[in-house]
Amino acid sequence: MAPIPTPPAQPDDAPESYVGLAAEGAEGAEGAEQLARERGWTTVRSLPPGAIITMEYLVGRLNFEVEGGTVVRCWIG
Repeated sequence: MAPIPTPPAQPDDAPESYVGLAAEGAEGAEGAEQLARERGWTTVRSLPPGAIITMEYLVGRLNFEVEGGTVVRCWIG
């Protein structure tokens, strides 16, 4: 029998720390998407409020709900 694969560890990061940040940084400023990638998230997904999305869990993915250019909600998976 083949061994069960162990998923890679996710970044030790608090999703709520992104709420209130600009999704994309202005010139010379760091945005939430860039910050998340620097902290080790492999996939960063920005979504408008009420977007219809798939609910599968993806290790290493961070989701942002963005309204008016600002992150209003953030969750893992």
